[in-house]
Amino acid sequence: MKAKSYIYVLILTFLLGACVSPPDNFPTVPEISFADVSYVELDNSIDSLLVSVKFRDAEGDLGLDARDINPPFHPLEYQRDGQGNLITYANRPSEAPSYNPIDWVIDPIVDNVEVMDTIWVEQNPNFSNIFIQFFIKRNGTFTEFKWSDPPYYTTFNGRFPVILEGDNQRAIEGTIKYSMRSSGWRSIFRNDTVRLDIQIQDRALNKSNTVSTPEFTLNQISK
Repeated sequence: MKAKSYIYVLILTFLLGACVSPPDNFPTVPEISFADVSYVELDNSIDSLLVSVKFRDAEGDLGLDARDINPPFHPLEYQRDGQGNLITYANRPSEAPSYNPIDWVIDPIVDNVEVMDTIWVEQNPNFSNIFIQFFIKRNGTFTEFKWSDPPYYTTFNGRFPVILEGDNQRAIEGTIKYSMRSSGWRSIFRNDTVRLDIQIQDRALNKSNTVSTPEFTLNQISK
C-alpha cells in the first residue's frame, strides 16, 4: 500500500497524532460515525450537552475559523426588492415573516455600511459546518424539535475549527467533540426521550452522511 500523509485529530483539544499510512479508501466526502453523547450539569452554571462523532476525510479540508465570513461562508443573505433595495420591516411585503430574531436583523453592517433599520434576512446554512437536529419521542414516534420555531428562534448548528492549516491536503481521521451549552436543558426536556442527528460539512461544501445518537434521557447520559 502506498504511503500517504495522514493525521489523527481530536477537535477542541487539538491533539495531533503521528503520521501513518492510512487506508486507500478515505472518502472525498466526509464520513462520520457516532462516538458518544453525554450531559454535564453544573450548579449555578450553564449546562452542556456534548456529542462526539468520528470522522474520515481524504483531503482534510475540514473546519472554519472566525475569519471565514466571506462567500460561501457568510452568515446572512440580505433580502432585496425588485429594484435591489434592502427590504425593511416597515416596508415588508405580505409574504415576509413577522418580526423574529432569525428572519430580521437590527442595524446590520451591509457592504461595510451600517444600515440603521430592521432588515429582512435569510440565514446562510454554509456559515455552519456541523448541523444538529433534535427529536423527541412521543407515543413511540420521534418528532423533530425545531429550535428555530417560537418561542426559541435559535439553532444549535455551529462551527468546529480548522483542522489543517495551509493548502497541504492530506487524509485525516479523528473525533469531533461538540458542546452545546444552555441553562434550559432540564426545563425543556425533563424526562423526555431524545435523539440527535448529526452531520458535518467540509470547506468544499460536501455534506457528510447523517448519524444518529441512541435514544436517551438526560438522566441516562449525565456525568
